[in-house]
Amino acid sequence: MTQVKPQKLIRHELIGRQVQIIEAKNKTLEGLKGKIVDETKNTFAIETTKGLKKILKKEVTLLFKTKSGSVKIEGEVLVGRPEERIKQKKKLVKRW
Repeated sequence: MTQVKPQKLIRHELIGRQVQIIEAKNKTLEGLKGKIVDETKNTFAIETTKGLKKILKKEVTLLFKTKSGSVKIEGEVLVGRPEERIKQKKKLVKRW
């Protein structure tokens, strides 16, 4: 996995990255950790210790860990096809 600056994370490939859900409309998803194994326009598929979980991007806040720190990103910012998101000029929501 290549090193990505936290402020540019939303414009990079997210499949293969470790993630934790820190806020969710569905409170049972909070604290869920795993590796992103697939991404569609509106969902992430996360491989967890309890199996594969599909989550809606717009309903969660995610915490990504990088070598230079952790990054908190509102899932709503990530809604869209991965190939389109890479071209967008959105700003990072928060640095954790």
